[in-house]
Amino acid sequence: MFFILSKTLDYLVMPTTVILLFLLLGIVVRKGRWRKWIRVAGLVLLFLFTNDFIANELMRAWEIDTQPYSAMEPYPVGIVLTGVMVGDREPDDRVYFSRGADRVVHTVQLYKRGLIQKILISGGSGLISGESRPEADRFRDAMLLMGVPDSVIMLENRAQNTAQSALLVPPMIEEMGYTDTDCLLITSAFHMRRSLACFRKAGFHPTPFTVDFYAGSRKRYNLKTFLLPQLDALILWHKLVKEWVGMVAYWVVGYV
Repeated sequence: MFFILSKTLDYLVMPTTVILLFLLLGIVVRKGRWRKWIRVAGLVLLFLFTNDFIANELMRAWEIDTQPYSAMEPYPVGIVLTGVMVGDREPDDRVYFSRGADRVVHTVQLYKRGLIQKILISGGSGLISGESRPEADRFRDAMLLMGVPDSVIMLENRAQNTAQSALLVPPMIEEMGYTDTDCLLITSAFHMRRSLACFRKAGFHPTPFTVDFYAGSRKRYNLKTFLLPQLDALILWHKLVKEWVGMVAYWVVGYV
């Protein structure tokens, strides 16, 4: 039940949904005073959610920064979280990524640079209904094509969310003879705070390694960034709200 709620609740508070709600209220409400303030609020929210500067600065503050390879020490295990694939696209004879392919590509880079010795991929099916091949299996397919030996890849392919990964991965690490200090946790920068909170709640404290950054450099700021509405800003807000709602929901049920 929580899996279904976690996949649907966030859409109810997405910026586009909120803006649409205010626009509809501006049409439905008859009283002139309330109608005026609802329309003003809708316009303010539209500016807020499409302002590139505001969205980018919030994302920069939320994302956890990464580190250069040259400053890293080797780790025995790299734990990479899934959740970035299109699971129901046809034909199904290939691997389809959405945005977060960095989770695979950078994990492979870490392995080939000798910064991780083994790779543990965690993630089951991301579909609410219907059958789908676990994402961990699909991640492995991509890594094998990139030249990673099958012998160094391990799968945890039952978890349906980050909280379940945090519960299922530590026993596998312990069975391998390692501890949390031997592990590098690899996931998208916007998702790392919730991931670390879940693992730490489970008593497991891996070292974070963030990939797949959404925030852009401040060097690109110009007059358009501050004044003109941008679709990219709406995308950043979508990611942020989804993570914030997820963090609150996880806190309510005791996952973090």
